[in-house]
Amino acid sequence: MAESPEEIHKSIKKILWIGALLALFTGLTVWLSFVELPTHSLNIIVGMILATIKAALVALIFMHLLHEKVIIYKFLAFTFTFVLALFLLFYWSNTEGLIDEGFALPTAAVDAP
Repeated sequence: MAESPEEIHKSIKKILWIGALLALFTGLTVWLSFVELPTHSLNIIVGMILATIKAALVALIFMHLLHEKVIIYKFLAFTFTFVLALFLLFYWSNTEGLIDEGFALPTAAVDAP
């Protein structure tokens, strides 16, 4: 922890910079929702990258994981792998069409008795 006023001032300055970066990335995420990139999948990928950067900043700075022991980084590596797998599953599930092309509507309505 910070012991001198200079260290406290430096720590507060760093936290304000990280807060400004988080606000900037949040603004980019909102802007991305209004912009259509060449493919919808690219929008998803860029959004996930921005979310990952924001989560990393929060975890490393505000949760003080930057100065932890090695075991924390092993857990973080496992978590990162798991999250990456979830992101990829979400991406792959969204690349195929949501409507089956072979489905046909009935040609005539059935009257109920």
